[in-house]
Amino acid sequence: MRKYLLFLILAIFCFKNNTLGQMKETPEDSRWKILADGSICWDIGAGLPHADHIEMAGEKVAIWVEYALDKDKKSKISRTLVFPTFRMLPDATRSHISYTFQDNELPRFFINNKLLDFSVSGSPKSGPLGYNIKNIRHKGIMRISAESGNPAMVHVERSIFPSVDQPMAIEKFVFTNKTDKELQVSMEYLKKEVRTDPSKSKVRSHSIIMGTIGEGNRSLAPGASASFSVYYLATDSPQSIEKIDPDGQEEKRRNRVSEILAPLKLETPDSVLNTAFDFAKLRATESIYKTKGGYFHGPGGLAYYAAIWANDQAEYVNPYFAFSGDKIGNLSAMNAYRWFAKYMNPDYKAIPSSIVAEGDAVWKGAGDRGDQAMIAYGASRYALANGDIDSARVLWPLIEWCLEYSRRKLNSEGVVNSDKDELEGRFPSGKANLATNTLYYDALRSAAMLGPLLGKPAAQIKNYRKQADELSRNIEKYFGGNVEGFETYKYYEGNDVLRAWICLPLTVGLYGRKEGTIKALFSPRLWTADGLATQAGKETFWDRSTLYALRGVLEAGETDKAMNFIQYYSRRRLLGAHVPYPVEAYPEGNQRHLSAESGLYCRIFTEGLFGMRPVGFRAFNCTPRMPAGWNHYALRRIHSFGHVFDLEISRAGKNKLLIQVLTDGQKKAYEIQEGSTKRISL
Repeated sequence: MRKYLLFLILAIFCFKNNTLGQMKETPEDSRWKILADGSICWDIGAGLPHADHIEMAGEKVAIWVEYALDKDKKSKISRTLVFPTFRMLPDATRSHISYTFQDNELPRFFINNKLLDFSVSGSPKSGPLGYNIKNIRHKGIMRISAESGNPAMVHVERSIFPSVDQPMAIEKFVFTNKTDKELQVSMEYLKKEVRTDPSKSKVRSHSIIMGTIGEGNRSLAPGASASFSVYYLATDSPQSIEKIDPDGQEEKRRNRVSEILAPLKLETPDSVLNTAFDFAKLRATESIYKTKGGYFHGPGGLAYYAAIWANDQAEYVNPYFAFSGDKIGNLSAMNAYRWFAKYMNPDYKAIPSSIVAEGDAVWKGAGDRGDQAMIAYGASRYALANGDIDSARVLWPLIEWCLEYSRRKLNSEGVVNSDKDELEGRFPSGKANLATNTLYYDALRSAAMLGPLLGKPAAQIKNYRKQADELSRNIEKYFGGNVEGFETYKYYEGNDVLRAWICLPLTVGLYGRKEGTIKALFSPRLWTADGLATQAGKETFWDRSTLYALRGVLEAGETDKAMNFIQYYSRRRLLGAHVPYPVEAYPEGNQRHLSAESGLYCRIFTEGLFGMRPVGFRAFNCTPRMPAGWNHYALRRIHSFGHVFDLEISRAGKNKLLIQVLTDGQKKAYEIQEGSTKRISL
């Protein structure tokens, strides 16, 4: 017995230290810092060489900027422009046009008749002037501050950003004279046009044009500044390009960023969480493209534009938009569900996994990935939280159809079969997987709440509740089990290796195996420096499962354990080696900043920390979680349940919390026991 106890203590000690060791902060986790204006900044110093990339988007363009500094501080910047609504043939997911521009393609700049060379660092005694980057900042616009000359003659502020509503991106160069004498600064005229092959272009040949604005020579008095710009655009009418106003475009971009950030404001004692939440809101919301098929939210990543998916849009990000207060985000959510609804059919053949090319084609290469469960889950949660009965009436037939489709896929054990899961065969998922069944279960619960609000038959609603109860029991029987020593879930029948998606039951109120599941999630078998491994023993990770898990552990009541990992993850993604957003995956995709993952990050807080579970058009269940060391936190200007309101959570004595709801100039207060749930009606 004594030997057993010693072994147990040693095992617990090793588990804690191995997991915490993987969470240990390194210098790479704090490469960036948060500035007073909410931007993040990297002051160039040690830690070179270093390279990273960031994506920014508007309604008609996305720009992917790769930037690098070598050990000698020589810089290299590459810009890839994607134009989602300018397309090639045949119609496919990736048939948009794109083009990459390198620094050596920029127009030439001269300072006092000496060439400025962006590829040269330091202060050469002869030849071109060097370009010495001092810092890089992000907040919807990428800003690069540099100096040139020895001693420094000019300060160069370089700004890169997408147009809000045009198929165009701008790169601005502002030169400021740092000397006590007049300087001459100039930029050469440049215009470069590339035309696509008309035989392979959709509708007509497309032109990609790079050109200059404000070229010529400027005399700068001491302290004075001059601005030059380069534009990158796509057009089908290259002979009639309208006048471009770089300053006006920058102002519109700043205003759009502010518009996204103003509502749904997170206030916690942790500035990293607050800032990471803001950045996630921006990435989740900016990546919406105005297409001939309406507003399409697109993941991005140089691959996924003017298209929607049952997981990324219907399941991940649309339920977030119901809280966001962003008009375009909500238009895109409703548009996505309307597009999926077009593929309902009386024979209950699967809705395509993805609708691509502005709605002109579909992708269903992985068969049924559980897409109907994804759609029903997201649409029913969205309908409740959005709080608009007319929108809910539009969504109900789709929800109803997807639930019936899933019911028809029940096997003899009472769980839903699907060909694949959202990983599309990258990892095994068996004939029936835990993800599809968990989402179907939650969709049944939401539909049972939504139906009565729409006047649906009582018998139908009763049947949804009955099906949910039966599915809950069948999930336990079919998937519940011991995997690698943890009392958790087998991801599919015969699965004997831990999988990241065992976290999903925690996000839908299935807590029967929460203790073993949480231990498994944070064990060295699954938790890595970058979050959850997709499968124990593999290097592959997808942030989406980590984001679900962090939310689920909060919802399950393990607040402090969850918060330790949330804080670690947030710092790594916001201030570490690859910033500033949640990512898609590794090694696939090189950790692209796909936008729907940022929506999942925000849901850690709306649904996890604040415990908001939609139950009606004007009501939600609130199960707040108060981290140790905190006394108060709030979510301001929530646009949901038909209202704009603030939600504040405070300590109210031992094991008690105070919930305060501020709406329409009124304040309602509710005192609850920590860990309990309060139904809030607005």
